[in-house]
Amino acid sequence: MGSFERLNDLLHRLNSYTWWEPAIELVVIWVVVYAVFRFVQGTRAARAIKGLVFLLIVGAVFMQLLGDQHLQRLGYLYDRMLAVIAIALVVIFQPELRRGLIRLGETKFMRGRYEGAARISGEITIACKYLSKARFGAIIVIERRVGLKGLTEGGTMLEAHLTAALLQTVFYPGSALHDLAVVIRGDRVHAAGVQLPMAGPNEIADPLLGSRHRAAVGVTKDSDALVVVVSEESGLVRIAQRGVLSASIPLDDLESVLARLLGHFESEDPEEPVLDTSSDEGSGFDDEGIEVSAADDMQASPEKEAS
Repeated sequence: MGSFERLNDLLHRLNSYTWWEPAIELVVIWVVVYAVFRFVQGTRAARAIKGLVFLLIVGAVFMQLLGDQHLQRLGYLYDRMLAVIAIALVVIFQPELRRGLIRLGETKFMRGRYEGAARISGEITIACKYLSKARFGAIIVIERRVGLKGLTEGGTMLEAHLTAALLQTVFYPGSALHDLAVVIRGDRVHAAGVQLPMAGPNEIADPLLGSRHRAAVGVTKDSDALVVVVSEESGLVRIAQRGVLSASIPLDDLESVLARLLGHFESEDPEEPVLDTSSDEGSGFDDEGIEVSAADDMQASPEKEAS
């Protein structure tokens, strides 16, 4: 009888609402749940949150049907378990929460333009064209709002003026710093020989890509950095952002793609507007920096990229 009375009371309360009130609430709840699942999809937290939601739904239905009057001790434990779960969520999903806050800071109304984006894009592009043609591997990290001090401390501090010639020299085979990453802060090469955290083999679209590409994805998972990678094997150039590696980018488009992603939207030549990356299949990102389908990435190069 207790369960029947609860259900009857719920129906009476629903009848007291206008039709649009519960409709709006259900839509908002659905949007929030969908956004959460979409955000964690493909991450290690996806399975954990699905199992947790299932347990919460089963527990809530069980307690609502039986009520606290018959199973008071179980009801007490369930209420306390909810408090423990709330704390556990912060611990379990700490990387995802940090990534979400970083993405929130990247929204248009909160982000600013990268100082000197046009010049930096030009210098990096000149260097990448040389490195790509010579098949010299490179990984160039552009630091933005989220600092990378914890990573650069293990590298070699340069604090040198950014030029294409300097980047070409650093990544020239035989150089003591050519195997690791260069970190650019502002308009200066802040550090070289920087070891980056690597993403797992299953966290990049093409499992044939090697350590440079995995490192590019790894550092962008927990920061808002923009990373340019030149493959030593094929000479193809890609950009990593928000934990996603783009398809190969044509060298002629690289400068405009970089400038746009860094926030420089004005073109110096009004007859040659900045590349619209939202319609460029080679860029791998849309105008918000969100990845687009990279299914054609496998067709970009028939040979295996081992770096």
